[in-house]
Amino acid sequence: VQIVESGGGSAQAGGSLRLSCSVSGLPFHEYTMGWFRQPLGKGRESREAVSCISYDSGSAYYLDSVEGRFTISRDNEKNVLYLQMNSLKPEDTAMYYCAADIRPFLYGACPVGNFDYWGQGTQVTVSS
Repeated sequence: VQIVESGGGSAQAGGSLRLSCSVSGLPFHEYTMGWFRQPLGKGRESREAVSCISYDSGSAYYLDSVEGRFTISRDNEKNVLYLQMNSLKPEDTAMYYCAADIRPFLYGACPVGNFDYWGQGTQVTVSS
C-alpha cells in the first residue's frame, strides 16, 4: 500500500491550500478516508482528525474548528483524496496525514486508531 500526500506548504492567514493524497495498493473505493494533523514537535498521541469521508462521498466528518473552512472530497476513479483548506489560520499549522480505514464511516467521529494505512505527511505552515 502506498499513500502519498502533496500540496502542503506555506500560506498567509486567510489564504488557501489544497492537499492531495494519492493511494495505490488497496481498493480505494471501498475505504473510509481521512485527513489528520499533528503539530510539529508533538508525538503521535497529539494527532487529531481533521476530516473524514465515507467510501461513496455520501457522508463526511469535520473537526469543529475547521467546519465551514475545509472541504474534503475524493475521486474514486483516480484514487485520490483531497482537502481544500480556505481561510487558513496560524493554528492550522501542522503536519497533515492522509489515512485509510476499511471499516464503514462512523457518524460523528473519526477515530485515529481505526485507520490502518498512513502516508508520510505533508507540512502546512500558516503565518499571521
